[in-house]
Amino acid sequence: MENISSSKLFTTRQGTILLGVIAAVIAAIALLVYLNHYRNSVTQPPLKVLVAVKTIPKGTSGDVLAKATGFYEVAQIPKGQVESGAITDSSTLTGKVALQDISPNSQLTASQFGAGTGIEQQLSPTQRAVVVSLGSPQEVGGQISTGSHVDFWVTTSGQGAGGVTRPIARLLFQNMYVIGTNGGNVTLRANNPKQAGQIIYASTNASIWLVLRNTVSSNIKPPVVGAANVTGG
Repeated sequence: MENISSSKLFTTRQGTILLGVIAAVIAAIALLVYLNHYRNSVTQPPLKVLVAVKTIPKGTSGDVLAKATGFYEVAQIPKGQVESGAITDSSTLTGKVALQDISPNSQLTASQFGAGTGIEQQLSPTQRAVVVSLGSPQEVGGQISTGSHVDFWVTTSGQGAGGVTRPIARLLFQNMYVIGTNGGNVTLRANNPKQAGQIIYASTNASIWLVLRNTVSSNIKPPVVGAANVTGG
C-alpha cells in the first residue's frame, strides 16, 4: 500500500506540484544561507596580520623582529583567510625565538615561536657576542656581572718621539654591555663584526682591562695614556 501511495505521489498532478514546492523551498533555503555567508564575508572588515617579507631563519630573536624593519609587514587579510593563531601585534614576539624557518609571504603565527633563553636572543642582526678571558684586576675584582656596562682599555706599545717604542694605554671602546660572565671569562656584546674582530685582536696581541662604569655615564673623547701622562716626563 505504501509503495502504491508513493507511486501516485510522483504520477499525479498534485504530487508533481507538491514536489515542485518542496524543491523550491529547499532552493530558497540554500540561497538564503549562501547570501548570508556572502554578506558576512563582505561586511566583516579584514584583520591586520604580520606577514613575513623575507625568510626569517630559525632561532631569530622575537625581540629583534619586534624592533627591526624589513622582516615583516602588517597586511590586511580577509577574516576567512587568517590562519589560526595569527600574530597581530609585534609586542607578542618579545622574549621568544623562531622555532622554524618562516618563508616569505607567510603569516606569522603563535605556533612558529617559543620561549628563547640563548645569548642570540640579546643580539640584533649586526651585533656579535665575543668572549675575553681576564684576570681578577682586569675585570674589577670579579665585580663585573651580567648586565654591567664597561669601558674597554688595552695596554700595548706605541711609537714615540724619535721612533722609540713606548708602552701606552688606550681607551678602545666605551659603554660596552656585558652579556654574561663565567669565572674569568666575560662575554661582551660587540656592535658589529668589525668591533668583534678588534676585540679578538686585542685579546691576542695586547693586555685588556675592563673598567666598570655607571649605566648613565657620558662618553668622553677616547684618550691615549703614555709615560708622559703618568710621570709628567
